Amino acid sequence: MDAAHLRNIAIIAHVDHGKTTLVDGLLKQSNIFRDPTAAGSLIMDSNDLERERGITILAKNTAIAYDGYKINVIDTPGHADFGGEVERVLNMADGCLLLVDAVEGPMPQTRTVLARALERGLRPIVVVNKIDRPAARVDEVIERVNDLFLELATDPAQLDFPLLYAIARDGRAGTEPTVAALAPDLRPLLDAIVREVPAPDVDAEGPAQLLIASLDYDSHRGRIAIGRVHRGRVQVGDQMVHLMPNGGASRFRVAALAVFDGLKRREVEEAGAGEIVAIAGFADAHIGATLTDPGAPEPLDAIEIEEPTLRLTFGVNTSPLSGREGHYHTSRQLRERLDRELETNLSLRVAPTEQPDVFAVSGRGELHLSILIETMRREGYEFQVSRPEVITREIDGAVQEPIEHLVIDTVEDAVGVVTELVGNRRARLLDMVNDGRGNVRLEYAIPTRGLIGLRNAFLTATKGNGVMASRLIGYEPWHGQIQSARSGALVASESGVALSHGLANAQERGVTFVEPGAATYEGMVVGQHPRQGDLVVNVCRAKKLTNMRASTKDISVQLTPSVQLSLEQALDFLADDELLEVTPAGWRLRKRLLTADDRAKARKQAQTRG
Repeated sequence: MDAAHLRNIAIIAHVDHGKTTLVDGLLKQSNIFRDPTAAGSLIMDSNDLERERGITILAKNTAIAYDGYKINVIDTPGHADFGGEVERVLNMADGCLLLVDAVEGPMPQTRTVLARALERGLRPIVVVNKIDRPAARVDEVIERVNDLFLELATDPAQLDFPLLYAIARDGRAGTEPTVAALAPDLRPLLDAIVREVPAPDVDAEGPAQLLIASLDYDSHRGRIAIGRVHRGRVQVGDQMVHLMPNGGASRFRVAALAVFDGLKRREVEEAGAGEIVAIAGFADAHIGATLTDPGAPEPLDAIEIEEPTLRLTFGVNTSPLSGREGHYHTSRQLRERLDRELETNLSLRVAPTEQPDVFAVSGRGELHLSILIETMRREGYEFQVSRPEVITREIDGAVQEPIEHLVIDTVEDAVGVVTELVGNRRARLLDMVNDGRGNVRLEYAIPTRGLIGLRNAFLTATKGNGVMASRLIGYEPWHGQIQSARSGALVASESGVALSHGLANAQERGVTFVEPGAATYEGMVVGQHPRQGDLVVNVCRAKKLTNMRASTKDISVQLTPSVQLSLEQALDFLADDELLEVTPAGWRLRKRLLTADDRAKARKQAQTRG
């Protein structure tokens, strides 16, 4: 395919604005499936975690043919925590499709990714999706999109963007903001992509040059480098130089070459400038490295990734139950797995600590780190993690912390409780807009550490009637102490199996996290105490056997169902003196110091130092 008939476009949108659903429609209508109705939904979200959570985590490539043109489509994540995935693939695109919900409008992540796309000079196309929703406010959303472009555009030409409307779920698009005026398919959108997105501006005759934007692995061919050919042509058998951003260089030969065709890769003998290709033969390929012709070893600009804002520690599991449920539990195996993650997860940072079997892992947010924990757990790893903490900077001798722009959409009745909730976390109100239909949008500047545990508390406080999103906007001087909303914990006093009688006694003092028959050990957190301070309980206690019964009610114990914390809730619950033990079978909360005597000594030493 010559460059004039190529179109490379990235689809960017906030979570749940219909991005992956729109890609489903494009794939089904491009005749790549024998039976489109049997293709299902969320076709590009092949990862189990993506399907379970309903979000896109990894950026993916596909391609469709339309009217003599080949359109390479890059599906990107919508959550701010996976912004690194977006930042590393934007260099492969010449245009971007900005998808905006007809009710929610532009959200924080929309702004962040759009700013990056416009900085790179990508030609934007705006699609207002879900115009059939009863609460759709198309005119207001378009006005906010215009304001966003006025603020972010780097070129006056970017303000003259084509505007379309769609119902991605039904595979319909059009140029008029009414459901009746939409075409029965997505042809108006495809026509706009062919017409508005420029062909790749490349040098087809120069020496070969390519920037690696993604990596994949094949059991037969090994590591596969994915990127767009910026210059020249790449052929099977060519020798190329692998240039690292730090200056390292090595030579390899192109063993196999493929281009994207629908959901598959089609092997070819050569590919020209502007095409997105997958190359095998580079065993040490790294994202951000440049593949060049040996005669012109010129590196391309490295991929810029925002620095992480949260940090926690990964360590070898030291609980009494260690080694029973996981396949990989040594420090060497843990370090090797984290190093492998660094090769593809550019937003992640891993550093050693003073303890040889504990590693500091930094990421873009709670969700970014929890997805890594869940992925490793499912792979058979066993480890323990600490409470997430914010990464601060020292600027001009003063400690500064990351600040996020928080946007909350909720109902009028929940404004009071939301204001109290975020106010206790040092949030500063920036704007409040009531749409006159009972919905309110609140915008805050809040420290990143104030977001830890906020999502679950927000959903509880608003009874599910609200959505929240945030993005990093900069650093400000330390805002002061944030009072923890968490009360004390119920801590097991003995090791053994949790019994109904012991749990019944524990439930008189708080909420329990374990069921009868669960393995417990001394120092394990088995519940939450309603008051401040921890309370030691014996959940392994059995009822004394006698031949006397006061009544039949003593025969059976009525227990309240235990609270099962999700992984994010467990991370939010952690205190500074606690750890989360993660295994393939699940997770357990525990104290860093397991015995009551050790914890008492630590408290006494802390008081003495204070």
